[in-house]
Amino acid sequence: MMAAPLAFITGASSGIGQALAARYARAGWRLALVARRSAEMAEWARAQGLAPERWRALGADVADPDSIAAAGAACLADQGVPDVVIANAGISLGVDTALREDLAVLARTFAVNNVGLAATFQPFIAPMRQRGSGRLVGIASVAGIRGLPGHGAYCASKAGVISFCESLRGELRGTGVRVVTIAPGYIDTPLTRQNRYGMPFLMRAEDFAERAFRVIDAGRSYRVIPWQMGVVAKLLRVLPDPLFDRLLAGRARKQRHGEA
Repeated sequence: MMAAPLAFITGASSGIGQALAARYARAGWRLALVARRSAEMAEWARAQGLAPERWRALGADVADPDSIAAAGAACLADQGVPDVVIANAGISLGVDTALREDLAVLARTFAVNNVGLAATFQPFIAPMRQRGSGRLVGIASVAGIRGLPGHGAYCASKAGVISFCESLRGELRGTGVRVVTIAPGYIDTPLTRQNRYGMPFLMRAEDFAERAFRVIDAGRSYRVIPWQMGVVAKLLRVLPDPLFDRLLAGRARKQRHGEA
């Protein structure tokens, strides 16, 4: 009997990652759930009534390449080569470049959102290429389209996700391994509930997961979810700088680390 397909998902303990895990579970997939809080993921999987053979909870910090590499190796040894790898783990904090201490926040953001994404993919590229199939999914953001005041670390990191995945897609062309970039708009998660500005087209995490599941299955190269934010993203790309700057004048900024 052929084993059910396997999804390896980082940041699976809450928010988008957990919603994606639930969607793949409903579709009958096996799960490799990756986050620092492995006990919480295990508790969640049991609460979903998932059979023990259908999931593993792997504790890892994606900001530490050795840690996420060990999680990838454990998945390969115990569950096999995933059919889908979703690099979802990410952090979002406001920064003020005038403040020396915020450079550490910038470095941590890049370590999680960029180096962590590459380190998540790395263990699986060779075995997927050898098999001739697979999906490597990078969760970017509409915030990666243009820079937002006070949000430089997150915007830059998500722009990096988009460019990195595009580069990787070219590298893997013709191998059967597809790279999928998904740029969410505003999704209702613990991360976005801290925002102190308006969030147009706010979407439930479960609805996002449903649409993302279909995009990944189809192997699309790039998609903004929801589609309304895709229209906004296209407009942002062509908006002249003076108009863009005026549009954002007075907009509330992302909370910095330690702010209430």
